[in-house]
Amino acid sequence: MLVLLPPSEGKAASGRGAPLKPESLSLPGLAGARAAVLDELVELCAADEDKAREVLGLSDGLRGEIAKNVELRTAGTRPAGEIYTGVLYDALGLATLEPDARRRARQWLLVFSGLWGAVRIGDRIPSYRCSMGVKLPGLGALGAYWREPMAAVLPQAAGDGLVLDLRSSAYAAAWKPKGEVAGRTATVRVLHSQLVDGVEKRSVVSHFNKATKGRIVRSLLEAGAAPKSPEALVEALRELGFVVEAQAPVKAGKAWALDVVVSEIH
Repeated sequence: MLVLLPPSEGKAASGRGAPLKPESLSLPGLAGARAAVLDELVELCAADEDKAREVLGLSDGLRGEIAKNVELRTAGTRPAGEIYTGVLYDALGLATLEPDARRRARQWLLVFSGLWGAVRIGDRIPSYRCSMGVKLPGLGALGAYWREPMAAVLPQAAGDGLVLDLRSSAYAAAWKPKGEVAGRTATVRVLHSQLVDGVEKRSVVSHFNKATKGRIVRSLLEAGAAPKSPEALVEALRELGFVVEAQAPVKAGKAWALDVVVSEIH
């Protein structure tokens, strides 16, 4: 199983480990594309702080993120699973998983990134700031930039198992499963169900969407559930206590769409 995750905007500080070793990152087929983004990002941030802040969409209070990017090649690193923070990762709670579940997390989870393309949670990276929505002056919009290298690498990473796609739309733009891979891909939407004057009303949630997705992944990791198909995923999630409604694709080459319905948001 391959679980596709978005990163977090906020990140933990770089670690005290050795500096970045690009050749050590997973998915070596992305190495050339990573080097190009890294080179332009470091050059941009070192040359013109104001322009870099504009390109990266940062407020004046986040100027420190520019300096962080300048030092990407020399800053200490830590596992990506420790760098990414925020609601989804808090709910996922990688640090508190039992050893078997952590091993599965290292194998299953793939975090998309505007800078790295995608990394596994054990890959050692420095803290950085560069979302997939950024448009670099030389390389252009990163969501579009990553499509070609991702298309060459991700189908192999997906293997012949289930792909559980939990990415936000900006990161989903970098790779869209196609053909046979799409047929064993499932996307997830979280809906909040509540009674209003005796009638059920459902609404899409945003902040709590992330927390629910984190809990879904944690539950699968802890249970050791490794469904091979979207249909099996639906059954596994129901057994784990989630309320799931599935919509099978109407034609070949499309992903399954799963709605996870929650009555409480927290």
